[in-house]
Amino acid sequence: MRFSRIRSQARLWLLLLVFVAASALLANMLMTLARSARASGPDYHAARLIPNTDVNPFGANMFLDREVEEWKLRKTLEMASDAGLGWVKQQFPWEEIEPVQKGEFYDGRTRRSSWEKYDRIVDLCEEYGLQIIARLDRPPDWTREDNTYKERPPDDFEDYGDFVFAFVDRYRGRIKYVQIWNEPNIFPEWGNRPVDPAEYVNLLRVAYERAKEADPNVYVLSAPLAITLGQEHPEPGKWISMNEIEFLEEMYKAGAKNYFDILSANAFGLDSPPEEASQPRVLNFQRVVFLRDIMERHGDAGKPIWFNEYGWNASPEDFPEEQLVWQRVGEQDQADYTVRGIEYAQERWPWAGVFNIWYFRQVGSISPDSSDYYFRVVDVDFTPRLVYHAIKEAALVLQRLVGPGFYQETNPALVLNGDWDAVIEPQASGEAQVLSDAGGSTATLSFVGENADLIATLGPKGGRLAVSLDKHPVDNLPRNGDGQSYVDLFSPVRRWQQRIPLVYQADDAEHTLVLTVLERANLASAGNLIAIDGLEITRGERPSLPYASAAVLALVVVATGGLTFREWRLLRRRAR
Repeated sequence: MRFSRIRSQARLWLLLLVFVAASALLANMLMTLARSARASGPDYHAARLIPNTDVNPFGANMFLDREVEEWKLRKTLEMASDAGLGWVKQQFPWEEIEPVQKGEFYDGRTRRSSWEKYDRIVDLCEEYGLQIIARLDRPPDWTREDNTYKERPPDDFEDYGDFVFAFVDRYRGRIKYVQIWNEPNIFPEWGNRPVDPAEYVNLLRVAYERAKEADPNVYVLSAPLAITLGQEHPEPGKWISMNEIEFLEEMYKAGAKNYFDILSANAFGLDSPPEEASQPRVLNFQRVVFLRDIMERHGDAGKPIWFNEYGWNASPEDFPEEQLVWQRVGEQDQADYTVRGIEYAQERWPWAGVFNIWYFRQVGSISPDSSDYYFRVVDVDFTPRLVYHAIKEAALVLQRLVGPGFYQETNPALVLNGDWDAVIEPQASGEAQVLSDAGGSTATLSFVGENADLIATLGPKGGRLAVSLDKHPVDNLPRNGDGQSYVDLFSPVRRWQQRIPLVYQADDAEHTLVLTVLERANLASAGNLIAIDGLEITRGERPSLPYASAAVLALVVVATGGLTFREWRLLRRRAR
């Protein structure tokens, strides 16, 4: 009897090993077939595997916290959404949220929660389909002995860490990107004292650790560094403003690599076109490549760069030259350069992510006699400038129809509706994926091509995903009792980056693919979880996939001598 049990146990382990090996073989076969079918040439959207780079690149800085009337808030966000923007870069001043004392989030003027105004901003951004990048700085007076400059960091960095924790915890799953401070390499953003890269890294470390404690899936952006050639402090070896290239180098030497997910950078074009090459002593758009070089030298090439402030100034021709801090270009050049710079980066910089244009619209606090005024995309009275129309034309193209290529779950062409959670997962493509177990949640992609494959994670809790093409079931997939074609994401062991054929040899025309999370329908699964990692569209013929599947299944049957129902149940229990 004991020998029989041992033999049965050994057979179960053999079954598990063969199943895993066969699954890996099938996955390899499918990937090889897909690669053989992939169209070659410039029209293929190559996989962007650096996290947070296959995203809508169009964003803008906004001043939503300064609006009083809700209709203006709505009009601003409506125009941003209509223009195809995906991101709102918004400051959340610590001094307004925790104004009087530690742990008290109360506005004495309105006698209401100090979160209330910002809750409304978050609600409205969600309503208009815009994601927030939250800038966290401006400490309250109670955090410092010296309040001469309101930008100065707190005396105790742990106070800032507590605020970051409270903020990330409150907006967990809603605000997924937080920026830690702003331009610490210049006066007065670091207060009335010499700038100090190592000290900023210490602040960044505290904030990063507390942010991840509140939400492991939040992304932390380093503070953008002002583009500057630097200015020495009267004391030897100290600086009032420090060249951002040198500042970043010193940050890495102080250990910054471990305390941010995305590097923030500023990229103003001044009076040069975006194609102008970078030079160490020249301030222009491509100066950012020097920051990228530093990242790569320090082994940090796997992180993206997002652009915190980006754009060209279009002050009038007769504007006083001494006031042209950012130089100037004409309005038509401003519009053209803004789009061309983003297109240049998308084509040549696989590490480039979001470009937050400086700025979308201000509330009337910047007067026309200041050159800052002429960065605007939309006037105070909501009149769109030329740059608005140029952005709209370019941004909406990304969201309409895609051709052959690999598209991460974050690509703007993949439209998610319902209850999806974005999670960081190092073993997934692009180190992230989206999850849902809510029946009825959908993922929609409009494309031109013949074949469509889902890249997903399979596991013991995997559910079923209904698949429709142009509102019809897909012929080569199985159907459930309701006549819906579907794919099953169950596996007794977790399998990352699995390629699952959805559409095969459709007309090479425009199609709409809709994936819908089904209510739990797979009795073998311990759950109903769908984990989407991306989609790939291809053209061309490939061998019939059912034969490949049958061959692998035959291998399992021959190698194991069959699988009894009892053994299958035990195998599932072991795999959980």
